[in-house]
Amino acid sequence: MKMQSCLLLVLLSVALPSMAIVNGHEYPFDQGSDAQNQSRAEIFQLLSYELRCPKCQNQNLADSNAMIAGDLRRELYSQVLEDKTADDIVDFMVNRYGEFVLYKPKLAPITFALWYGPFILAGIALLTFVWILISRRKKQGKQEQTELSAQDEQRLADILKADTDEEKP
Repeated sequence: MKMQSCLLLVLLSVALPSMAIVNGHEYPFDQGSDAQNQSRAEIFQLLSYELRCPKCQNQNLADSNAMIAGDLRRELYSQVLEDKTADDIVDFMVNRYGEFVLYKPKLAPITFALWYGPFILAGIALLTFVWILISRRKKQGKQEQTELSAQDEQRLADILKADTDEEKP
C-alpha cells in the first residue's frame, strides 16, 4: 500500500507542469517536455537568486518587492521561455542594467579593487603591525643598552658609597 501511494505521488509530481515560485508569484513552465520544463524552472529559480535588484541595496530578484524586480522577473521568465541560455540572459541583464545586477561581478579592471582590495588592505595592515612591533623592540633594546654618562656614573657611585657607609656600625 505504501509503495503504491509513493508511486502515485511520483507520477503526479512528474505529470504536473513544472513551476517556479518566486516571491509568492507562480511562473509555470508547460511548453515542452517534462525534462525541458524542469530545466527551465531550475534556470529561472537559479537566476532569480543570482541576479540583484537594481533598486534594492542587497536583495536578489527572488526576494525583492520593488516594481523593477517584478519587471526583471517577468523579463527573465520570458527569456527562459524562449530557451535562452543562462549566460545569454545574464549578459542581457548586465548590458541593460550594468554590473550591479550581479552578486558575483566578473573579474575585470574595473572590479579589481572589489576582488582584491580586501586582501591588499589585510596585507598592508599585517605589514604595519609587524613594522610597529619591530620598531618597539628596537626602542626597548636601545633603552636597555644605553651607557651612563660620567656624571651619572659618579652619582651612582656616591649613592652606593653612601649606602655602604650607612650599613657599617
